[in-house]
Amino acid sequence: MMLFVLVGALVAAVGCVDTVTGRTHGGVPWIKDQVENRYERPVSQAFEAAKEVVKADGVLNSESILHSETNEVKTVEGKINQRDVWIRVESLNPQVTSVKVQVRTQAGGSDVDLAHQVASEITAKLATR
Repeated sequence: MMLFVLVGALVAAVGCVDTVTGRTHGGVPWIKDQVENRYERPVSQAFEAAKEVVKADGVLNSESILHSETNEVKTVEGKINQRDVWIRVESLNPQVTSVKVQVRTQAGGSDVDLAHQVASEITAKLATR
């Protein structure tokens, strides 16, 4: 009986989490799992830097362009260190681009340290351009 109670509590605690790419993923909600940096660079440069970082550190699973009437949005999905990584690159205005990096473990937990690392590597890539 106690096992059923524990399994029920676990199922209730783990739910769906919205990703920065606009999808949902199983995980523990209400915990910080992403970081955002802003750059005075075009979306295309930040997007290429994001793809290069994911490829260098892990596996690039997909890239996409989301259609929006107001701004340009591109996304990257991959795996680094057995973690799911989602990156959203979005123009905030013609001079500023936002890059959001979100990372989750296989169990649905957060890995903000890896998110910071990926964001820092994107910054370093952009600094060399």
